[in-house]
Amino acid sequence: MKKNQTTVKPVHKPIFANGDDIQIPVFTQLKPDGTVYADAGPSSLDQATARRIYRAMLYTRVLDERMLAAQRQGRLSFYMQCTGEEAAVIGSTAALDDADMIMAQYREQGALAYRGFTTDEFMDQLFGNERDPAHGRQMPIHYGSRDLYYLTISSPLATQIPQATGYAYGQKLAGKGNCTLTIFGEGAASEGDFHAALNMASVHKVPVIFLCRNNGYAISTPVTEQFAGDGIAARAFGYRMQSIRVDGNDILAMYEATREARRLAVEHNEPVLIEAMTYRLAAHSSSDDPSGYRSKKEEEAWQKKDPLRRMQRWLIERGWWNEDEERELTESLRREVLDGMKQAEKRRPPALETLVSDVYAETPPLLREQFEALEAHIRRHPETYPRSAPWLDGETARRTGDSGGNGA
Repeated sequence: MKKNQTTVKPVHKPIFANGDDIQIPVFTQLKPDGTVYADAGPSSLDQATARRIYRAMLYTRVLDERMLAAQRQGRLSFYMQCTGEEAAVIGSTAALDDADMIMAQYREQGALAYRGFTTDEFMDQLFGNERDPAHGRQMPIHYGSRDLYYLTISSPLATQIPQATGYAYGQKLAGKGNCTLTIFGEGAASEGDFHAALNMASVHKVPVIFLCRNNGYAISTPVTEQFAGDGIAARAFGYRMQSIRVDGNDILAMYEATREARRLAVEHNEPVLIEAMTYRLAAHSSSDDPSGYRSKKEEEAWQKKDPLRRMQRWLIERGWWNEDEERELTESLRREVLDGMKQAEKRRPPALETLVSDVYAETPPLLREQFEALEAHIRRHPETYPRSAPWLDGETARRTGDSGGNGA
């Protein structure tokens, strides 16, 4: 028998178990009113890190509000908000080393904001203009950054989870003391990729942290219709994996839980599953209307647990923040986001030649022939392609395509 397996005394009558005897508590340190529970241990968050976290949270809230409004005005095709889940995303990111990899789902812009993704970089991706590294091939909110160790978002649900296990296995072999954090919703945990990833991570003992944002709904499907078990954290037991359930709206708890999870992952190659109990205060996306599947009363109850206001009160109580700073930073961020959006809207679309660049070192003859036919077609009908036709003037498009650049 393997050493890590517990020897169980045999029984001589059938005894069944469904796991109900295992109770998983919710780790929390900060009350909804911003005060700390009396029996909570001291927080390891220092003032500089706490202020950096809060700035990223406030920035994400401002970005979400402005960009949803832009979508409603017809200036943007699609958007997804992080509103209500900022503590789960940014608190976990802050507990990592900046060289740890993050493989997110699509509501984790706060992680990029914390690591220094600029407003221009957000806007260029959202509008898919000439400075977008993906050349406009992705829909909005599908960010990525090699420099910030943030894997480009992929639309298919849960694909990043087994990828995180594989990447973490490579980190283990490299031996540089880094780990991978992969973030997903409880709906994605119903995909087979989730189970394959956890099993592989446990068998090969890799430094990966699986962070599930359990916000109660897979778009419009409530958790009561998704699974019968005790949430997501309990699933780790089937893979003999370390697991913890955390108040996802409590910035202190998220930071401490992820900090300890990282220690287990890096020092002991122990994969960890974190279930962050949270709630999206906004719709699933700009295409969703949550009034069709949840009540105003429910939303109002969660508004009182808003992670942003919760952290704000904690900071003020400690003397690390004040209302004047709040007002000044909010106004400054609103101007920054609005100015960045206006500039991004004015930039040209990606060079036409990027349609056939990036995949091959040299564009194959067949693709080159198709591209030249497209050029000829656009030249014959420039009025039908007002955004693409200007690129055919001069050599700008060809230079951009040849260099594999982003048109900047």
